[in-house]
Amino acid sequence: MTTVALAATDGMLHFELSLACEVFGNGPAGTVDPWYRLSVCGPSSVRVGRFRLEPDHGLDRLPHADTVIVPGWADIDQDPPAELIEAVREAHEAGARVVSLCTGAFLLAAAGLLDGKRATTHWAHTEELARRHPRVTVDPDVLYVDNGSVLTSAGKAAAMDLCLHLVRLDHGSSVANRLARRLVVPPHRDGGQAQFVSTPVPAPDNHPLAELFPWVLQRLDHPLTVEDLARRARMSSRHLGRLFRSATGTTPLQWLLTQRIRHAQELLETTDDTIDAIATATGMGTATTLRRHFHRTVGVPPDTYRRTFRSQTRRAGTTPVPGVAVRRP
Repeated sequence: MTTVALAATDGMLHFELSLACEVFGNGPAGTVDPWYRLSVCGPSSVRVGRFRLEPDHGLDRLPHADTVIVPGWADIDQDPPAELIEAVREAHEAGARVVSLCTGAFLLAAAGLLDGKRATTHWAHTEELARRHPRVTVDPDVLYVDNGSVLTSAGKAAAMDLCLHLVRLDHGSSVANRLARRLVVPPHRDGGQAQFVSTPVPAPDNHPLAELFPWVLQRLDHPLTVEDLARRARMSSRHLGRLFRSATGTTPLQWLLTQRIRHAQELLETTDDTIDAIATATGMGTATTLRRHFHRTVGVPPDTYRRTFRSQTRRAGTTPVPGVAVRRP
């Protein structure tokens, strides 16, 4: 792939657009010559966030590119311009590799390019993408999906993961690694969006479970059962299950396991405790059990997660709060 066209219209997110420009506009020195030929395509002057952008070409240039990149769409409730949808569709029909970053997946779905395919977008919008486009198999847990001619990424930083993946496909791992080193980012990240998804806990109010949630979060090191929770809430296990499903969208046991995993994440980020100690503190019992559930839920082993997150958490000055689930923006 030699030519990359970056679609730009009013209402797009500047972070993903700038990120793509940095990756495909400037190659690592002394590796590939020539690098990609990048052009920004859009209608006249474009407003991107707080910035005004002057495209190199109109949208009619998209079908002539080898790769077309659609950055994130700021307001998913607003329909993308029909001319952009048509230009992206024509580019795909002409043989271009079409890539969406973050919520750009909504535009690809509107163009029909994701029908019958697996795709992803920012975890906060995966349910909405699936609701609007039932013919798309939306995967909320991955950083990106490669369908060959159509690729989609999760939110924000996952756009970098997908862009580096494209470079790796086109020029090999060595070049992608050198580019990542220049950009001071990991050349490859393990796991998926599950590392970053926050699990909501209903705010204390008049909800029948309002007092139960903080009680559980303070006792995650205990071997709690559904019966224990029902007894504390003074209701039957069946009624507890119905209320849990209504309040959290999941079962009591699954919610409890998720809170244990979130607490394990917090301890991995903020302490030097061994995996055995964290398993005890989170009610997992053994390191083997913790590793199994953690890897299945988060997508990476506990040790890998600790290496990724602990240093940046400490730099931010975060201190551990016992029993509180970690929440990510």
